[in-house]
Amino acid sequence: MTRRGFLLHFFKPEGRGKGLAVELSILGSGSSGNAAVLSTGRTRLLLDAGLSKRETLKRLETVGLPPGGFSGILVSHEHADHAAHLAALAAELDVPVFLSEGTFEALAETAALPKVERFRPGQRLTIGDIEVLPFAVPHDAREPVAFRFTAQGVRIGFAVDLGYLTSLAKEQLRGCDVLFLEANHDVELLRRGPYPWFIKQRVMSRLGHLSNEALAGYLEHDFDGSAAVLVLAHLSENNNSPEMARLAVEQAFERRRARFPLSLTRHPELHVTSQRVPLGPLHF
Repeated sequence: MTRRGFLLHFFKPEGRGKGLAVELSILGSGSSGNAAVLSTGRTRLLLDAGLSKRETLKRLETVGLPPGGFSGILVSHEHADHAAHLAALAAELDVPVFLSEGTFEALAETAALPKVERFRPGQRLTIGDIEVLPFAVPHDAREPVAFRFTAQGVRIGFAVDLGYLTSLAKEQLRGCDVLFLEANHDVELLRRGPYPWFIKQRVMSRLGHLSNEALAGYLEHDFDGSAAVLVLAHLSENNNSPEMARLAVEQAFERRRARFPLSLTRHPELHVTSQRVPLGPLHF
């Protein structure tokens, strides 16, 4: 590990041209603020704007990305840990904001956004050379979405803040080379923890957040084995730990291998995000 964090390279067997075409950097992921950067040689997208302008610029420098050259900001939903600093960052980067109609209606500061492009879940977007397919997920927001990105032949499933993995979500995650998925909490740790009961109920509900156990169930029973890279995201600092999330996933893969020996020839490369320390850049 260097001062800039982890520099990781992954390649699929089928070629996608020379060199490293797609880059993903996670600036921060968790209940206090979320932001990531998806880049190609031509296009750079900020995914969510839950970190302050100052912190976003600082973490861009940490992962070795310049503050300019962005093509847009893509927002998953209106909750503060994903959108609190949207107006400031849109003005700083001087780029359009892409968000669902419902998210636009739920945000209080839309008048301060210089350029806005609205979409509906299921409506394909092309931003530069990145194709974006937003799809609906169950969460207690107005019109929350997850994303399936296609860039330079690389397919990335990006899904956090969802109470459970719907049939639609599972379908959109099929065939992805990279999965960025929520592992928010350990159920028993959340139940025994300090949160008021109504918050515990919200987090555990079908409009809340995906638990380690729920994600492990998906990986054991529904994961198609396509992804070479799996990134665990949006971990609760109070109700989870990187070690618990990683263990739940590794055990799910072992159970899958024991039940279906031919279904998974290798485990995906596994990484866990942090609220405080950037991860990346990951190159594909």
